[in-house]
Amino acid sequence: MQKRKLGKNGPQVSAVGLGCMGMSISYGEPNDVESIATIHRAIDLGVDLIVTSDAYGNGVNEELVGKAIKGKRDKVLVATKFGNLALAGGAPAGLSGGHPDYVPQACEKSLKRLGVDVIDIYGLHRVDKTVPIEDTVGAMKRLVEQGKVRYLQLSEAGAQTIRRANKVHPIVAVETEY
Repeated sequence: MQKRKLGKNGPQVSAVGLGCMGMSISYGEPNDVESIATIHRAIDLGVDLIVTSDAYGNGVNEELVGKAIKGKRDKVLVATKFGNLALAGGAPAGLSGGHPDYVPQACEKSLKRLGVDVIDIYGLHRVDKTVPIEDTVGAMKRLVEQGKVRYLQLSEAGAQTIRRANKVHPIVAVETEY
């Protein structure tokens, strides 16, 4: 499997990653046994980037990925996202998806569901228009400093937003529809 470096200071990952959303929502009936077998086969073939989100089934997909990578953690980089509240079950009262107080709460839930001590790539699933990106990424940066997250990512962000975010902390990946 070919490898790619994410960003200037990011990790090496397989050129093909495995997005796991469809294993829990959107594309037919979920089949956890088949999904876990698919993740295992992908790992056997050299795929080492496994991508999920707390929004995929309100955390159900993160739990599935956690089961699949148990005992294989040293073979994969786990990427998950937060901040898409419409699919993630909402945030505590008064907080929005990119609110700096919500960021660590979302991270703790993801760590628990994934069954890991650290998330390799943690991303903002949707930019929160009510919060400056610098504040959201500042909260994400604190997770890196605490050792809960290794790298940061943004989804569905424009060029200016990415530049502003990158001034706070390096953004190693941008996920957008292709």
